[in-house]
Amino acid sequence: MDAVDSARRVARALEIRHYVIDLREPFERFVIDPFCEEYLRGRTPNPCIGCNTFVKFGPLLRRAAEVDAEKLATGHYARVDHDDKRGRWVLRHGVDKAKDQSYSLYGLSQGQLARALFPLGGMTKKDTRKRAKQLNLPAAERPDSQEICFVSEGGYGEYLRRRRPEVVRPGPIVDAEGRQLGRHRGIAFYTIGQRQGLRVAAGEPLYVTGIDAEGNRLIVGREEDLESRGLVMRDVNYVSVASLPKGGKRLKAKIRYGAPRAECVARAEDGEMRIEFSRPQRAVAPGQAAVCYEGEVVALGGVIASRL
Repeated sequence: MDAVDSARRVARALEIRHYVIDLREPFERFVIDPFCEEYLRGRTPNPCIGCNTFVKFGPLLRRAAEVDAEKLATGHYARVDHDDKRGRWVLRHGVDKAKDQSYSLYGLSQGQLARALFPLGGMTKKDTRKRAKQLNLPAAERPDSQEICFVSEGGYGEYLRRRRPEVVRPGPIVDAEGRQLGRHRGIAFYTIGQRQGLRVAAGEPLYVTGIDAEGNRLIVGREEDLESRGLVMRDVNYVSVASLPKGGKRLKAKIRYGAPRAECVARAEDGEMRIEFSRPQRAVAPGQAAVCYEGEVVALGGVIASRL
């Protein structure tokens, strides 16, 4: 059963009207193309964020308006409501913290949040499966997805090999001083903090600490070389806060989807957003998103440009 048939079945089960929209072109433009381009630049992207911001709440939301739908409901584990004190729509983490997806929704604007519904945000995954079983939906027994939706067998590296073969050219593995220690299969197969697959003989464990896309080089170092005291973000979106005070604001930041939140101070200065951690964080990867929380609320987020 493909996605369209599944959507129609859900619609029939819930006794609602259903519409079909072709999202292949915007998905290619806003998700797949940037995904490939980021790896060409030696960065580690998160395609789910672009999909949420520019596809699900882009042409899909516009289509909802065309058919006079007041809201667009998705299956994200997150919550949204209007905070009269803030005078803003706020995005909150889901009740099921193990399945929370508020991190990947940080790119939504106030207008998009105003028209969003997240019915699963107040439920646990167990509750969702129970409800799906009551409705006799196939999702009741479907295993959780752990992979990128458009990448099949072979992983993302093989996907990039087919789409953009220039990103998987072999090249040198070097240390911080530029001494060559080995050869890599192609920079697309590696990310900051990775240890496996280096195939470098050394007297101690080595990890990927940097990716030089221009020189097609992989830079490795010791585990302590992975620690960062902070980072700089670009393309920042203020979600549940309108701005930051001049001296910055104490928040908690996630530097990747599965990472715990780390105490930090966020400061907007010289046209940049700087995040300084209370304790150094491991493997800050340019291209990934950094999302800052104020309690259960998503305050702001952006793309990691560099680490400090």
